Amino acid sequence: MIQDILVVMWKEWRELKQFLGGTKGSRFGLLVFFAVFGLFFPLQGGREMIETPMAFLIWGWLPLFLVTMVVADSFAGERERHTLETLLATRLPDRAILFGKIATAVLYGWGLTLCILLMNLISINVMEWNQRPVLPPAYLLIAAAGIGLLVAATSASLGVLISLRSPTVRQAQQTISLMVMMIWFAPFFLILVLPRSWKEAVTQSFQHLRLSNLLAIVTAGLLVLLAMFLRLAMHRFRRARLILD
Repeated sequence: MIQDILVVMWKEWRELKQFLGGTKGSRFGLLVFFAVFGLFFPLQGGREMIETPMAFLIWGWLPLFLVTMVVADSFAGERERHTLETLLATRLPDRAILFGKIATAVLYGWGLTLCILLMNLISINVMEWNQRPVLPPAYLLIAAAGIGLLVAATSASLGVLISLRSPTVRQAQQTISLMVMMIWFAPFFLILVLPRSWKEAVTQSFQHLRLSNLLAIVTAGLLVLLAMFLRLAMHRFRRARLILD
């Protein structure tokens, strides 16, 4: 099973490299992305970019954005290129195909996020060098990497689930973007419609909430979403039905 997943990942990675390197616009967009989040933001924000809990807003959002850029192509792209039937005609197990596509998107989004985090560390150390390296607390570094991985896996599972039934990449991208926005902003909209007394209670709870407890809540929520999206994707992946579609 693992060997089959690696075969699918190798195929997906080759197609991803062709997609990213196929046009000057894609390469230029990626360079701009690295320049903005790896150089401009850390030079503007300084130590706060790596030493405060607010950094989690960035390290949680980056893999979400990066994964949704590529995951729409997972099945919808195969359908547009008329290569889906060829892939499904192989002897690869259903779950190997599904998990291989998810894993490729996760490694892409999470890997680039870690690269940008490293660029942040280098940029801030160059700017604020004072004979001692500027390093974030170990728990923040580990938590940022862990949250980033969970966000990447959750968004990849959701993206593949949507791409399974989308006729085109464009439609898959639009649906994924809409779903991500709904999930991301749902807590804020929920707070807006709560009664005043409930809002005050929620505000007081967050004011007295320790960072470790907040991380535990966020981790648990992401794990629940990840399990749900993976389960739905496994349920909806039906080789015979995809061939007929």
